[in-house]
Amino acid sequence: PRVRTLEGTQLAWSPSTNGKAINAEAIILPTITDSVAFQKWLPSVKGKVVLISLNQLSGRPEKNWEEFATKDLFEKFKKEKAEALKAYTAGIAKTGYNAKTLPVALENAGAVAVVINNWSQGFGVDKIFGANTTKVPTLDLSVEDYGLVYRLALNGNKPMLKIESESKKLGAVPTFNTIAEIKGKEKPNEYVMLSAHFDSWDGASGATDNGSGTIMMMEAMRILKKFYPNPKRTILVGHWGSEEQGLNGSRAFVEDHPEVVSNLQALFNQDNGTGRVVNIGGQGFAKSKDYITRWLAKVPDTIKNQIKTNFPGTPGAGGSDFASFVAAGALGYSLSSTSWDYGTYTWHTNRDSYDKLVFDEIRSNVILAAIMVYMASEDPEKTSTEKSTDLPVNERTGKQATWPVQTKSNRKGGM
Repeated sequence: PRVRTLEGTQLAWSPSTNGKAINAEAIILPTITDSVAFQKWLPSVKGKVVLISLNQLSGRPEKNWEEFATKDLFEKFKKEKAEALKAYTAGIAKTGYNAKTLPVALENAGAVAVVINNWSQGFGVDKIFGANTTKVPTLDLSVEDYGLVYRLALNGNKPMLKIESESKKLGAVPTFNTIAEIKGKEKPNEYVMLSAHFDSWDGASGATDNGSGTIMMMEAMRILKKFYPNPKRTILVGHWGSEEQGLNGSRAFVEDHPEVVSNLQALFNQDNGTGRVVNIGGQGFAKSKDYITRWLAKVPDTIKNQIKTNFPGTPGAGGSDFASFVAAGALGYSLSSTSWDYGTYTWHTNRDSYDKLVFDEIRSNVILAAIMVYMASEDPEKTSTEKSTDLPVNERTGKQATWPVQTKSNRKGGM
């Protein structure tokens, strides 16, 4: 037999193998007709490692195919890929389970581990989220190694996997926000805020989601403290906890501090990678154009000329912590960055590490944030929270956008 090491990542909150390795045959889901047939097959998973994800037709990203394949070959590949996904999705539906409940059914039937491949459609990257199993480990194998094991199992070669995973079950533990303040001298009860979430998924180190936003806001605050120690309005920075579980930190702050929300001059949030800021939208507030345009005027041309604005814009309903404030009717703005292939290569992936940071771009963002906060703090006018009555029409639904409803924070997660 041939022995080789596979590249894999244990999912968040995955159970461990209790200090010893598992040695078991890897099997794949069968082609079945309905949930009755699946229930008949289910006992056969006892003592096995079960692969439950789609086996990708190719480990090459579509951009790679588009660049190098002939047009006909690329179209053929896309068609086959779409058909494979459709067949896989239909097959899962026939089991009577879904992506969340299937792993639970497998562990309850005696499977010793569940293996997935949540490929991020790029070379070497998988998205790493949380396990649904509570008794046996769930692992993500790279697209290359998942495909290898899948093909061996499909062809009756009975591949054996040796798995040893380590984790500790600590139960529910508190999360928290980290807040810093520079007290205003003239209007201490009016506020300007910097905003970035502090938590990250654990497939890597969370460098661009959202370490880059965190260090940006820390450095902007350091500069403001040094060169602007006596602001007109109080300056706050919020480093939010539990953002990845549903904006819980910022939502809790909004609930707990109505005095800040009702007197918020503006909030500036950054949470989409290491790139320079290229877009600022008005978030549906009628007067946003007046303020943002005025404040941006003092930003160096080399930075502001990269930025597109959109007014009045659409109020953000989620995605990051600015939305917690927008839903409460407060001016929360997203400083949206250029991609650097964020969605494919670093967002929630096993490759979101320090080496992906582009510090010159972060430096530009620090300058932008510090100036915007200074301008908002010094502005002689109190900003208006008047909502636009001319919100854009959703191209997909054909309906006009509506204001998002404020959602309560989940303070009992895991309990």
